[in-house]
Amino acid sequence: MIKQFRLGLIINPLAGLGGSVGLKGSDNLAEQALALGAVPMAQQRAKQCLEQLLPLQQHLHVLTVAGEMGESLCRELGLSFMLCYTPEHQPTQASDTERAAQLMAEQGVDLLLFAGGDGTARNICHIVGDKTTVLGIPAGCKIHSGVYAISPLAAGKLLAKLVAGELVSQQAAPVMDIDETAFRQGVVKARRYGEMRIPAELRYVQSVKMAGKESEELVLDDLAAYVASQLEENVRYVMGSGSTVAAVMAELNIDNTLLGVDVIENGQLLAKDVTASQLLELVQDYPSKLVITLIGGQGHVFGRGNQQLSPAVIRAIGRDNILLLATKSKLQQLNGRPLLADTGDAVLDRELQGLLSVLTGYNDYVMYRLGYEDEI
Repeated sequence: MIKQFRLGLIINPLAGLGGSVGLKGSDNLAEQALALGAVPMAQQRAKQCLEQLLPLQQHLHVLTVAGEMGESLCRELGLSFMLCYTPEHQPTQASDTERAAQLMAEQGVDLLLFAGGDGTARNICHIVGDKTTVLGIPAGCKIHSGVYAISPLAAGKLLAKLVAGELVSQQAAPVMDIDETAFRQGVVKARRYGEMRIPAELRYVQSVKMAGKESEELVLDDLAAYVASQLEENVRYVMGSGSTVAAVMAELNIDNTLLGVDVIENGQLLAKDVTASQLLELVQDYPSKLVITLIGGQGHVFGRGNQQLSPAVIRAIGRDNILLLATKSKLQQLNGRPLLADTGDAVLDRELQGLLSVLTGYNDYVMYRLGYEDEI
């Protein structure tokens, strides 16, 4: 069963206006561009993307902005949508994009899709940073940022894979912009404004492989080495049960409870084989993260063999502080079924749902959906 995909949609209706009339950009030049005969193209380019999703529209719900920033196109294509924001300015301004992005991030979209140029990407990045997965439809004069698909059609095809529940990699991509004033004088001055998370095609050919397939042991070694290298100081890491997490503990040369939960801090064992109540005392009001894997074949992340991770503990740690580990072969065994949360708290199970970054190798992530028991 494919779960409904929550898509945030923001269209910058002024994106790209300056390009066709030789203004080398559109920042603060919309009125001049229109006076020179520029024709807005952002709607059309967004349409080319979203048309790829029409065969999957029963699995798609769009959260968007009133008018030309998304509502008009959703109505035209017959997509299920809900408005989260009405622009405060006409023509729309950067503040409208930023406010819409903030509301979508707060409401937990699976992916924020936006049509625009580098200025739009900067606005989105300023608000969501790397906390929300995004994808840009190229519609501006300047597309220096790595958060854009190579074309509207490519954006649509990639998004369709996500909606259909296919494995799609995730990576950080830079947000770049140039000084338009200098550019008009023939000087290119690019500046980096940050990074955002984007989906990307899954690379099935591994750097660690055997006969064209993953070598589970070598991949686990790579994965464990990467986790060990990323541990932060003065953060308590709750180490879940299972052999994948055990590989991390072995890399750290720390005694591990294979079928229990341990807590480490600054490279040392802080508590071994803890109970739920002990664990809550350790993580409450203290910077903490959870390192966990899934049960192969079943896909359970919570509720099978790790009841020490109580709803109270999970809430104290927070969804954004969960590091989920699994090899790609382990994920592929699920045949597209979602990961499962069965914490005993139905409200929490639903709060945990959505796309998660799963570490599958050395600095290699894929996006996979965490669902809950009644999805199956």
